[in-house]
Amino acid sequence: MKGLLEAEMQIQKQIQDQQQSQQMQGVNNSGKEDKEEDMSRSALTTFRAKEEEIERKKMEVRGKVLAQLGRVEEETKRLAEIREALEALTDPTRKEVASVRKKIDAVNRELKPLGHTCQKKEKEYKEALEAFNEKSREKAQLLTKLMELAGESERLRMKQLEELNKNIDSHAKSR
Repeated sequence: MKGLLEAEMQIQKQIQDQQQSQQMQGVNNSGKEDKEEDMSRSALTTFRAKEEEIERKKMEVRGKVLAQLGRVEEETKRLAEIREALEALTDPTRKEVASVRKKIDAVNRELKPLGHTCQKKEKEYKEALEAFNEKSREKAQLLTKLMELAGESERLRMKQLEELNKNIDSHAKSR
């Protein structure tokens, strides 16, 4: 762009120089002046046409850049909306998960002493069951011994009764 402005300024300077030199030289050939004037006009027209073409292309590029920027802005907005939606999705879940974790921790704290109590009670139960079984065996042995003793006692008493009965019978016969 700067180069084009410089070129235009040079052309205008050349035209001014030519006009000044013509004025200084006086009136020369009017055909020659017309030719030079036509050349100057032609050069200016060409320069302006090129300048307009450059300006038109510049506007095209600017339009394309603006269109790209518009698409980029739209995409940025869309991505921001997606990010916001994702953040909104995770927030309620995070709160619920934290709440459930706190409840789990509380239950774990309650379970620990209950587990110790349960183990202690199981141990006491096993010891009591073992003592019960031991006493049941001892009772069974004592019952067996009692039955044996009762049977022995009965047998001995029957024997004594028979002997007494024999004694009575033999005393009664002897009289």
